[in-house]
Amino acid sequence: MSWLEAIVLGIAQGLTEFLPISSTAHLRIIPAFAGWEDPGAYFTAVVQLGTMLAVVIYFWRDLVRIVRTWFLSLRRPELRGELDARMGWYVIVATIPIVIFGVAFRDQIENGARNLYLIGVTLIVLGLILLAADRTARLARDADDVGMRDAVWVGLAQALALIPGTSRSGATITAGLFLGLKREAAARFSFLLSVPAIVLSGLYGLLEIFTGSDDVSLGPLTLATVFAFVFGYISIAFLLRFLATHSMLVFVVYRVVLGAITIGLAASGTIS
Repeated sequence: MSWLEAIVLGIAQGLTEFLPISSTAHLRIIPAFAGWEDPGAYFTAVVQLGTMLAVVIYFWRDLVRIVRTWFLSLRRPELRGELDARMGWYVIVATIPIVIFGVAFRDQIENGARNLYLIGVTLIVLGLILLAADRTARLARDADDVGMRDAVWVGLAQALALIPGTSRSGATITAGLFLGLKREAAARFSFLLSVPAIVLSGLYGLLEIFTGSDDVSLGPLTLATVFAFVFGYISIAFLLRFLATHSMLVFVVYRVVLGAITIGLAASGTIS
């Protein structure tokens, strides 16, 4: 991988990880359009550590408060009803499905699931589902109103992100909207729940690289991760402000157009 490829893919990862347009799809589609080699599932997982750091720094106070209150609540029953203590359990519960399915379908995710036709179709289908959720959402609940039922459904939706083209943020925000959360609340909930999943996939990717199971140059990988962090932070700040006053329509249109172009170019043999 060249330094230019690393920079481009790092920027793409950072900008698209938290927007509901699928970072994994972009890390597969951009190399195909540019004539580069597919960076692979492990590269994608490791570069996500950059965006994980971005969300940790952006929500640092929230995360510290959640972790602290959750640990204290284990021995202080009076704290168990507080949102921060409950949020700790929500994050744990929501992470379980993606771990189970990630392990069960590891081979398919690393190989067959990176098929361009599948990515194109997934971009379109999940985009239309996001549109349906946005148009029918009650937008009546804030982040303070989330419960265990929300965590379970959002966690199941997050597991769909194992399919390239789905988008972790897209799937979880869609689930949040169907559950009646406001757009900004659904996005914040999505970002908080993403931390363990991103950390686990990134560490697994690092393990595969360092044990020699995947051949990735550490220099370009590190550079891509740094760019992913910088642009991931920008992406979070942008999306939370954007959703305060806008719908999801622009992301839906983008997904459908990109999915259609990807399918068309793959069918014509222009990209492979």
